[in-house]
Amino acid sequence: MPGNSRRRGAVRKRQKGNPTAGSGGRNKRGLRGKGPTPKAEDRPYHKAYRRAQAERAARAAQQARSGRSRSERAEWIVGRNPVLEALEADVPVTTVHVAQRIERDDRVRAILRLVAERGLPLLEVTRAELDRVTGGAVHQGVAAQVPAYSYADPDDCVKAALDEDQPPLLVALDGVTDPRNLGAVVRSAAAFGAHGVVIPERRSAGMTAAAWKASAGAALRVPVARTVNLTRALRNLQQDGLMVVGLAADGDVDLSEVDLLGDPVVLVAGSEGKGLSRLVRETCDLVARIPMASGTESLNAGVATGIALYEAARRRAAARAD
Repeated sequence: MPGNSRRRGAVRKRQKGNPTAGSGGRNKRGLRGKGPTPKAEDRPYHKAYRRAQAERAARAAQQARSGRSRSERAEWIVGRNPVLEALEADVPVTTVHVAQRIERDDRVRAILRLVAERGLPLLEVTRAELDRVTGGAVHQGVAAQVPAYSYADPDDCVKAALDEDQPPLLVALDGVTDPRNLGAVVRSAAAFGAHGVVIPERRSAGMTAAAWKASAGAALRVPVARTVNLTRALRNLQQDGLMVVGLAADGDVDLSEVDLLGDPVVLVAGSEGKGLSRLVRETCDLVARIPMASGTESLNAGVATGIALYEAARRRAAARAD
């Protein structure tokens, strides 16, 4: 009978175990798919993964650098005329970069002469390197680096005045976003004996290279303080005994009638367009106006502050003479 033959090769081999037992689903699970193949940059042992990680780290570092405030970053002055004017205005330049094989006109020769006289570092770099460090600005082959400005605290300005046995005279700027106006205010503050300039951190110009240049070196003599909240800073100064006098075209009294200018005082100027903000104006002890000819709506912060500082300096000189 089939299957009973003893001939070699005719014997049916029996499988080990129970031939009727099922797999219990093991075969089905083994055939189940594991999803799509991960991308190369998502596989930890792939070179594309390591490259992607390096790129992410570089982007994070760049974002951290770009997220720093202006006070933490160095400034660049680019162009032959701006660099020459900055050097002539005693802006604290730390390094001057000059392109290789630059055509030397009168401005470049003057820059090189001032750099040599001051003993400043002079680096000769490629134009590609200048493009990189200046962010693609039109540098004309010349760029100068200005260090990040070190801001003071408003209380430090008051303390410096008291140490000199003088009534503190400060200037505060509310919403002045033009760095040239800030530089002009710092220059006027130095000219008329003010002890410091206070600016807010937000919606305000900072001590950039443009402000340095506009101050004509006065920023080396007058500290600029920065505060998170200008209104709160003014209230703190009031608690220290300073009167807060705002400047506005629609002020309550003429500036010449303000008797407080010889005492510890803060002069507050707003932007030319919006003037003093509501909260700052409400904080002022007095709002004064500068008499002007009819038809003139307002003065910019630099001019208005200069006039008010002159009046304060005149009052203080008269008080010392008496």
